[in-house]
Amino acid sequence: MEGESREQSQSSSTGMRLIVPLQGIVQGRGGLILGSVIPCAMFYFLQFYLKRRRSPPNPPDQQTSNPPSPATSSANLPELSRSASRSNLLLSRGSIGRPHVSARVHSLAKSNDSPYYIGLDKVSADPYDRLSNPSGVIQLGLAENRLTLDLIENWITEKLNDSILGLSVSGIATYQPFDGMTELKVVNFLEIPYEDYLVTNWIEVIVNQGNAFLIPAPYYPGFDRDMKWRTGVELIPVNCRSSDNFTLSIPVLDQAFSQARKRGQKVKGILLSNPSNPVGNLMTRETLLSLLDFAREKNIHIISDELFAASTFGDEEFVSMSEIIDSEDTDKDRVHIVYGLSKDLSLPGFRIFSSFSPNPTVSNFYAFRYNIYQEYTERNRERLRAMHDLFVEGLKELGIRCTKSSGGLYCWCDMSGLIRPYNEKGELDLWEKLLNVAKINITPGSSCHCIEPGWFRCCFTTLVENDIPVVIERIRSVVETCKSPS
Repeated sequence: MEGESREQSQSSSTGMRLIVPLQGIVQGRGGLILGSVIPCAMFYFLQFYLKRRRSPPNPPDQQTSNPPSPATSSANLPELSRSASRSNLLLSRGSIGRPHVSARVHSLAKSNDSPYYIGLDKVSADPYDRLSNPSGVIQLGLAENRLTLDLIENWITEKLNDSILGLSVSGIATYQPFDGMTELKVVNFLEIPYEDYLVTNWIEVIVNQGNAFLIPAPYYPGFDRDMKWRTGVELIPVNCRSSDNFTLSIPVLDQAFSQARKRGQKVKGILLSNPSNPVGNLMTRETLLSLLDFAREKNIHIISDELFAASTFGDEEFVSMSEIIDSEDTDKDRVHIVYGLSKDLSLPGFRIFSSFSPNPTVSNFYAFRYNIYQEYTERNRERLRAMHDLFVEGLKELGIRCTKSSGGLYCWCDMSGLIRPYNEKGELDLWEKLLNVAKINITPGSSCHCIEPGWFRCCFTTLVENDIPVVIERIRSVVETCKSPS
């Protein structure tokens, strides 16, 4: 009893040492009442906390004397498995589940639920090959140009034979792991250090987290992950419609800007793809001038993604935003242009990009000057045009029309007549049939934020000419099941 009384006395004195100074402070500011109530509340909260921390007593039939300390008699103890000890530890502490991770990680992981990424994973697990795997999934969901790999391989083999350590160009030019290939990380490839492969994210440079960018929709589905998760900005779709061939108009852009401001969103810029991805149309000089005027009026930035600048095959002329700011006496500091070798030169695996901004504050960019030979560009356009025409004609035989396009590595196809019901669910049902029954991976319009259901992006540059009849027959097998009974 004396020992127990001594322990209580020590505990009480400790509590007083904690509480009494606080009581004096509070009394000096708020008087006697606050000086009494707050310390008492703190004392009861402390007692409640200590009670919760105590381990519950063992049941009567399981109560035993305390085990000997491992430090003094560990040799006499039976060995306790690690898993058992960890389980008991978690139970005694009341584990409440997995630890939390950042919202950015949740956003990145959630992107893989998109049909766009599901389709890519499906192809990776069962890729089509005419000889080794003819029943595999055919890739029409990745904007990768395989039509001119032979031209690129011949040029690189001739010019840079000593720089690539004997690697096969066809094996490294196409898409590779996102963190890059080890062989290229250890080489001062093309006299460019590895760290210079990384491109400054313009959105991260010119805006803050919580700001917003306007983006014409439909747009490339990877922007949701590539742009949003790291920067913390919002992408606001500016809905374009089939009646206008999905082209952007200033009145629609202004309406989206005004609605965003009414919602309390801070719009800091416009993100453009020219040529458009996934539609394939080009922006006219007049449209680009109007966009620059709009950006000046609203005091916002323009980021122009021009990755497909030389991948054009139609009658329309591609006009770069750089031409606009060079020819006009305009506010150039708000325009930022992104380009790379992944599309026009069929080298996505090299991960070489360049970016340009006349703004001296943000012009710390990584540039790679690459001479696109006229001969290569002309032959690339010829092959693009031929494959585009063959693919569009094959779809036309099935009653599937495509929008008029002049650039890019894809077709924007209208399959709205095949979906039941006419909404996003019907679109995804058709996409699932094409992926799992026909084994064709295409990108549904809902992944591109298209406001009209039933549109799909089909990338035709992953094919060779002999693949087109196979693709058309596979799509036909699904089309026949979707036709309404007459």
